Amino acid sequence: MPSTNDWINNPLGVVEEMFGASQNSCDSGWEAKVTEFFRQRLMEKDAHTWVPSLNDVPLHYLKPNSLVKFRCLIQDMFDPEFYMGAYDTVDPSTKARVLRCGKYKDVTEWGVDLDSANMVTSDRQTFYCVPIPGESPWVKESYASACQARVVPSTSYVPSRQKRSYEDDDDEDDMDTQPQAQGHAHNGTQAAAESQGNGDCKRQETEAPSGQKASNPPLDLNFPLPGEQGPACLVKVYTDWDSFKLNDTLEVYGVLSVNPALSALIDQKDASSSLILDPAECMETAEELRVHRPPASLVPRLHLIHTQRLTHNNPLLPPAAPEDSAASLASTLSEMVSVRGELLAYLAQLLLGDALAAEYLLLHLISNVYARRDVIPLGKFTLNLSGCPYATAPAYTEQLYRALQQLVPSSYRLSMTLQNLNQLRLVPRKDYVANRLESGLLQLAANTSLYLDETQLDQGQLDPAGVRNITALGNVISWQKVDYDFNYHQMEFPSNINVLIASEGRSLLPSDCHVHLQPQVTPPNMEAYLGSAHTAQSSSQLNKFRLYLTVARTLDYSISEEVTKAVEDDFVDMRKDDPQSISADDLHSLLVVARLLCLSLGQSALSTEAWGRAKHIETLRKSRSEPQGCLNGNEP
Repeated sequence: MPSTNDWINNPLGVVEEMFGASQNSCDSGWEAKVTEFFRQRLMEKDAHTWVPSLNDVPLHYLKPNSLVKFRCLIQDMFDPEFYMGAYDTVDPSTKARVLRCGKYKDVTEWGVDLDSANMVTSDRQTFYCVPIPGESPWVKESYASACQARVVPSTSYVPSRQKRSYEDDDDEDDMDTQPQAQGHAHNGTQAAAESQGNGDCKRQETEAPSGQKASNPPLDLNFPLPGEQGPACLVKVYTDWDSFKLNDTLEVYGVLSVNPALSALIDQKDASSSLILDPAECMETAEELRVHRPPASLVPRLHLIHTQRLTHNNPLLPPAAPEDSAASLASTLSEMVSVRGELLAYLAQLLLGDALAAEYLLLHLISNVYARRDVIPLGKFTLNLSGCPYATAPAYTEQLYRALQQLVPSSYRLSMTLQNLNQLRLVPRKDYVANRLESGLLQLAANTSLYLDETQLDQGQLDPAGVRNITALGNVISWQKVDYDFNYHQMEFPSNINVLIASEGRSLLPSDCHVHLQPQVTPPNMEAYLGSAHTAQSSSQLNKFRLYLTVARTLDYSISEEVTKAVEDDFVDMRKDDPQSISADDLHSLLVVARLLCLSLGQSALSTEAWGRAKHIETLRKSRSEPQGCLNGNEP
């Protein structure tokens, strides 16, 4: 069987070997065997850490046609494309014919016989994938440090051309010769070097060489969030592509393809003569060609062999759901109560000594849409923290976000200034000219924490775009959905975004729970106070908090018939005492809080004690009144 070096450094060799064996034995199931071979190899202990990652390693350090992985979100789905599944090549000197496999390739070898009866045309789907939006720095660092892959810089990389325009890419492609046979295309002496992550060697997407102006505008890599870094990737999927959905988060393992012939050379008619059935022939506009065939040096192609669905992107846990790895998480589950107490103390520090607000913030951090009943998302828990000390400490909300960012795997802070609301695009929209989905800020992965800083909202008027953005935020909060703009109609996409609203008075947006902050301390220097609270937490302590939050969010939960009857009787008794004191909506809120309390304690079933605790903290929360000076005029 192929060695580790073979199946990672030369996966196409494994594919060709199995393809050749299938032709000799007339085995039609060779493709499934290829997938199973790589799946089994990746299941071996720590085998996934041997595979280099596009998220951590600069592209020029990765060997073309090697096996790489990519942790990503499906941002767009392109139309299916045709490719040569099998074809004959003819040696021009000896006239010898060889049957080749075209799967997991973009470029053919020399001498393809287009009239051969052995040619097989197949189809595949292309996904445009981007790194998981808003992924926290600690997540990226943890994944990078766990990787054991040794990589070497590509011999074709020239450091002096690190920053270049798209005109340079085209020029480079002009000078490249026709690709050689797969087995000999990348021979050469390579000096060993360790990857240094996405540092100075990272290729720039938008900068042109000094003194030179790019003839084409920079290619928009279509990241949902501004300021994002990392590669985008065209992932070619060969089987079961209907099982994937837009915004799915995946870890993709596939064959890296970065051949210069893949670049969008619009002006050269023969630029794609070596492609395995050129998809550009079906593209109607130059803009569509440019978007769907970007330079491979900026948007590499990845031919999917195996993929792992990510239920979370916490590197401290296995990618599968925690309940599937109960043995490895036994210690975490046994420490849930003690870690909960430590985390509550830390959150209370961040919230200026307010223990009740800290408890509700913890419940918010472990909330999750676990099911939908008709149009109602179950499990969401949007929290509005009002009373944030903006007047005396304008940097408080930003510092609070930075502390929370160290606890959750993915997050984004949206400063709700009038300018942002009027100018930012929150909802993705379809660009029919380029035939692609333009991303928006609300195209986020499941369980992303969206922090809305409403203390930044100033006086002024919302324009129509601002009104649409406020409506979109309201839909996410109330219905956990985003209505994508397809010009002639809207298409509803479900979301699972944890929304936290920081405001001075009650938010102008809806929420599931409103807690008015009651500070117990007034530090003279807010920034230094919050900074010291954070630095006091060791990395091991922060990791305990991170594990706790992810595990609590994904635990199973149920209510026994006995407890259900007790809750119903309690509700009837409360209505008897004061019919106006509690409604059906209040009962629903109590059940949500009780569920989250149980999960926070590591309990998978509602108990009468948790129900009593939920009633108690809800009574305390509702008893709080806002000072008149904190009202913003938007209260119902």
